Amino acid sequence: MSPGADMGYEETYRRSIEQPEAFWAEEAKAIHWHKPPQRILDYSNPPFRRWFVGGQTNLCYNAVDRHLPERANQLALVAISTETHVTREITYAELYREVNAFAAILQKLDVGRGDRVVIYMPNMAEAVFAMLACARIGAVHSVVFGGFAAHNLALRLDDATPKLLIAADAGMRGGKVLPYKTLVDQACAQSQAPPPKVLIVSRGLDPALPKVEGRDVDYATLREQVGDAEVPVAWLESNEPSYLLYTSGTTGKPKGVQRDVGGYAVALALSMRTVFDVAPGQAMFSTSDVGWAVGHSYNVYGPLIGGATSLLYEGLPFSPDAGIWWALCEKYGVRTMFSSPTAIRVLKKHDVRFIREHDLSKLQYLFLAGEPLDEPTAHWIHDALGKPIIDNYWQTETGWPAITLLPGLDMKPVKFGSPGFPNLGYRMKVIDESDGVEVAPGRKGVLVIEPPLPPGCMTTIWNDDARFVKSYFSHFKQLLYSSLDWAIRDEDGYTFILGRTDDVINVAGHRLGTREIEESVSGYGGVAEAAVIGVYDELKGQVPVVFATLRKNTEEPHERVAAADGMRRAVEHNLGAVARPARVYIVNALPKTRSGKLLRRSLQALAQGTDPGDLSTLDDPNALEEIKKALLRGPEVGG
Repeated sequence: MSPGADMGYEETYRRSIEQPEAFWAEEAKAIHWHKPPQRILDYSNPPFRRWFVGGQTNLCYNAVDRHLPERANQLALVAISTETHVTREITYAELYREVNAFAAILQKLDVGRGDRVVIYMPNMAEAVFAMLACARIGAVHSVVFGGFAAHNLALRLDDATPKLLIAADAGMRGGKVLPYKTLVDQACAQSQAPPPKVLIVSRGLDPALPKVEGRDVDYATLREQVGDAEVPVAWLESNEPSYLLYTSGTTGKPKGVQRDVGGYAVALALSMRTVFDVAPGQAMFSTSDVGWAVGHSYNVYGPLIGGATSLLYEGLPFSPDAGIWWALCEKYGVRTMFSSPTAIRVLKKHDVRFIREHDLSKLQYLFLAGEPLDEPTAHWIHDALGKPIIDNYWQTETGWPAITLLPGLDMKPVKFGSPGFPNLGYRMKVIDESDGVEVAPGRKGVLVIEPPLPPGCMTTIWNDDARFVKSYFSHFKQLLYSSLDWAIRDEDGYTFILGRTDDVINVAGHRLGTREIEESVSGYGGVAEAAVIGVYDELKGQVPVVFATLRKNTEEPHERVAAADGMRRAVEHNLGAVARPARVYIVNALPKTRSGKLLRRSLQALAQGTDPGDLSTLDDPNALEEIKKALLRGPEVGG
């Protein structure tokens, strides 16, 4: 019985965790199998599990070929760049041709089944062609966020040992060209396992494009050579690797999160219906980058497996103006939009008329993920849009939402601050960190998942099963997947994420989550965004320190002091005197990664006068200078 057929969330969820094999056997019918699974679940070697054992399928076939009889002329992908001012509208028939051509190029470059291909590109159509082409022939792609520092790229090359690296000549951000090729050359020079070939997809952005003879090849030249070649699909066993996605730890070797084929396809097909409520022929706009987990699942594979139209956007959310995303929603009739709290906080600094002047009658939902959604931001965008704002929680490791509301199945009331309920197939608990016992409602604990992990989640860490077990399953006496996040579940079953278990400040024996303090600071009027860190204090061990941006920048000292004092009082009122920030700094920008995550550890290091660590993912170098200036200047309040 498929979700939605006379079943509400509770009954469907219960069935998914009590009868997982029956549940997932039914869901597996939503995708095409060249050979049906012989066994739904093999959990003979915990915590490793294999879904749809013996089944043969292919992600590219399910995302492209399967739709040709019914929707060949429907838009599959719309790639919009407000940087290059080019929009490409690509139908399923055109996508089929481009992906086959790209697959033929891969084969010309001696890439075959099981070979790794590193893709180093921004949000451009060819990045999607490359991913799908790899999937078509059974190669394992690993997309590295475009513009990542050479050292970081080299580490990923070392681990993946690719047969080929595909790179754009350059990316663009805010009108500034960011050459990629020099970074590629540096990474290949540093790497212990440089690829034998580098395929360059040039948009003519870097006229001085350096070329390494015998290694570098030009995509446009090869594209012309292969013409309208057709490449047969490689039918893969469900548990063969489909792709690697590296999580960049602040220290140590990056972890190659490994995904399978069949389980991933089934999970995405289910989520498109039950979570995102997008049917074939409808449009979805995810503002993520193809280099991130959301980009893989909901820019590329999810919408295409679901027969939808996917919008891929390269550019800033406020250029040419703060209405660009909403203009695209209006033009393409977007039903479901997926973005991040950081992006909405950026838009919150602009006039709400940029949203309201567009016809958003077809837009039904705005999903937000990537970091906890603070209540003030949730209220602002809800009031501006007049649409449901659905927070959802997941990780690169899970591949699809782990906690969410499911409007395509049974829409529950939104509680701002909570992503909702465990998604189908996820056996989740909030437990005491010391004894592993489930905590009572309203009590803080660690969020864990009872294995076996559902389809769609990572299968292991590439070439390192031991690290997979140690990183995720060795934190408690029981065999449990630790999210490494603090959470509270309320009386109604809603889960609230409080922040990382390592983002904890210990003030004189009181453990305080930075997220809790940030919520209170952000709730004070006039605050656009806040970051809270713990810094060493001789008396208390640690004290909270706040860095905040204001919705309206001001250089008036008395206004800044008044705002900072208000933030301190708000924290004290909400959380008590023990949480009162020792210092509050008002700055014009906070340091973030290009995916929008705050660099709290770098903030903490600067505040304590130590090395801020790897800053290769820093979006705006000026933000770091802002922090340094503020620390030299001194706090608005505190000492």
